Amino acid sequence: MGRKRIYEVVKHMPAEELDKRIKKEKDTRVLKRLYFIRHLYRGMSVEEAAEFVGVTKATGYAWLKRWNSRGYEGLTPEFGGGRPSKLTEEQKEKLKEMLKKKDSWTTKEVQNLIEEEFGVSYSSWQVRRILRSFGMRYAKPYQKDYRKPDDAEDTLKKP
Repeated sequence: MGRKRIYEVVKHMPAEELDKRIKKEKDTRVLKRLYFIRHLYRGMSVEEAAEFVGVTKATGYAWLKRWNSRGYEGLTPEFGGGRPSKLTEEQKEKLKEMLKKKDSWTTKEVQNLIEEEFGVSYSSWQVRRILRSFGMRYAKPYQKDYRKPDDAEDTLKKP
């Protein structure tokens, strides 16, 4: 049977300041980590504090290690940023300009346009994400009656 390891928590700030940070914190992920550190300040073990905030023991030790080395900044999440886009920023700008030339596009049309112009294939789901990033919305278009004359509104307005 292994013996229990004891890890000390480095007190980068007084408990009162830690409580103030907790009250001001907006990011729920950081808030959860601050509560974890506060429990450690009050004498709980890492296992108890981790269970109290609802994370695994390993996560608790990782948070403690980051707190001890970097303080409050160590508690902010670090994300890698994900996979780089297949289209460059210049290509995205060119695509945006091409899309502005026509009023309504279907997702399939945009998908085909990207493949023809840039040689990149995207799923329809990813095309919708790209369109949202441009600030464009997608929806079912109104049905257009092919029999309607081009000047129908003007014709209706005349007495």
